[in-house]
Amino acid sequence: MKMIRRTGLLLLAAFALAFTSLPAAAVDIEKVVSPGGIEAWLVRDTKNPIIAMQFAFAGGTERDPNGKLGLAIMVASTMDEGAGDLDSQAFQGKLDENSIQLSFSAGRDGFVGQLTTLRETKDTAFDLMRLALTKPRFDTEAVERIRGQLQTSLRRSQADPNYWAQMAFGETLFPGHAYGRPQRGTPQTLAAISRDDLVNFASTRLAREGLKVAVSGDITGAELAPLLDSLFGALPAKADLTPVADISAAAPGKTILVPRPIPQTVMILAHAGMDRSDPDWYAATILNYSLGGGGFSSRLMDEVREKRGLTYGIGSSLQSFDHANLVTVSGSTVNDKAAEAISVTKQIWGDVARNGITEAELRDAQTYLTGSFPLQFTNNGAIAGLLLQVQRDNLGIDYLNKRNDLLNAVTLADVRRVAARLLDPARLTTILVGQPTGITPDGTLYK
Repeated sequence: MKMIRRTGLLLLAAFALAFTSLPAAAVDIEKVVSPGGIEAWLVRDTKNPIIAMQFAFAGGTERDPNGKLGLAIMVASTMDEGAGDLDSQAFQGKLDENSIQLSFSAGRDGFVGQLTTLRETKDTAFDLMRLALTKPRFDTEAVERIRGQLQTSLRRSQADPNYWAQMAFGETLFPGHAYGRPQRGTPQTLAAISRDDLVNFASTRLAREGLKVAVSGDITGAELAPLLDSLFGALPAKADLTPVADISAAAPGKTILVPRPIPQTVMILAHAGMDRSDPDWYAATILNYSLGGGGFSSRLMDEVREKRGLTYGIGSSLQSFDHANLVTVSGSTVNDKAAEAISVTKQIWGDVARNGITEAELRDAQTYLTGSFPLQFTNNGAIAGLLLQVQRDNLGIDYLNKRNDLLNAVTLADVRRVAARLLDPARLTTILVGQPTGITPDGTLYK
């Protein structure tokens, strides 16, 4: 994978001091609209001379062509390797000299850019970002270097049982769907990606429609508005996006084994989850915290680790994507304890599904989830990232100020109702990587 870029000492020192103390109950978000109609959300903070911007385009790795998986990630890894008249060395040199952090990444459902700069170098920073977005060079040397790094990273990953767990997870829960394919591709599909593929992606996939922009730091709305047109105005109005179908995760309750000669078994259990827009999401969030999302405060950690010593760690999560939703459990255990660990996990899953959680668990979850919320406002980059996620989830500009009230309004009856609706131990599909004893799998992958 691409090496982490050097950054100037000045930015690092300033960034370390940029711990914003925004009141959790009164986040002032300004909607900024450029003369050209491009919208951004801004939280202004003048305590430190730093500006952070994050933005996202619709469509990520799920839209890579079948024979060229890894395309989106390869584009993201090469967009800052030279742009305009600047080759890779000159471009990166300007970033370093001006203490600018600029990066791109591709996820399952989106293509994301991040910029952090001192106020005094903002003109240079935004100009470099504009060049990277609109005039990436994709020079042969840079492309081949990044391709080699991505291929090497993939080959190294094949020694990691978690890599095979994720591969089996996608193939089993999303068979025949874009979500079931390896996001990073394979060494072979990366080799098939040409420079023309990179150029075509940048020129047709990054567009103004669906663009989400979030900014936090020492900049006014009046300053930001014209910058939005300068940065994004030259992009095409609409992207050329291959349609992706919605899918409900396959969850027949089967156990799939990836045999590997390792002393521990990696385990993932999952079935279909809940959409982020569902009114029951807040009850599900509290449910998940009590079940396995709350670390040592959760049922799974208490029963599987603390009482029985079956694992060093286990947790659950709600995952909502653009085209599918999941509720998952992940952890690891020694091979000869795998059967017991899986059995106890399913027992707890079923008990919570039937009986919900206790009043004490409800209050503990609400106290933690609301009380820890201000910790997400630690610096401008974190704030910009949170604003961006709120936009991508279509939660509304007032979400940050009403979130805690929504969680506190959840009742014990709400959680019990959602537990009965959401959790089904019979549908839990189990992925195991290792040499678990006492388990007869329903199928095997990647022998």
